Amino acid sequence: MRVLFDNCTAPVWASTLHGFISLSGHAASHIKDVKGLPKGRHSADIDWINHLRKSPEGWIFISGDGRILKNAAERAALRSAGLHGFILAPAYQKTPMHQVAATLVWKWPEILQVTELLAAPSMHEIPIGKNTKLRQLLF
Repeated sequence: MRVLFDNCTAPVWASTLHGFISLSGHAASHIKDVKGLPKGRHSADIDWINHLRKSPEGWIFISGDGRILKNAAERAALRSAGLHGFILAPAYQKTPMHQVAATLVWKWPEILQVTELLAAPSMHEIPIGKNTKLRQLLF
């Protein structure tokens, strides 16, 4: 499983999660480090969604911007790409970076379980509380 962190997330979160999940054969990358995107880190959401759709590897994404679900073209691209997506709850914007990184590592088993149990496409919100379950989003 590969995890893409989009531009609405800090690169250090991808690095931190990668350090944890790489031991079990998974990988996490920030969009700035993904090869083959038409405009690199400045690629539009639809461009990176299509890039992940065409990739032979299994991808999920984590975004800090819930507006991706409000744009009709992006919602359609997400559905057709068959991706599992995870949106950080708004509370993450005011949370110190080290606490966000710790929460992402804490939530990884639950994120992985969702991807194994549910057929893609699916969308979930990652809450800030460590003892709060992921919340399924309709899109």
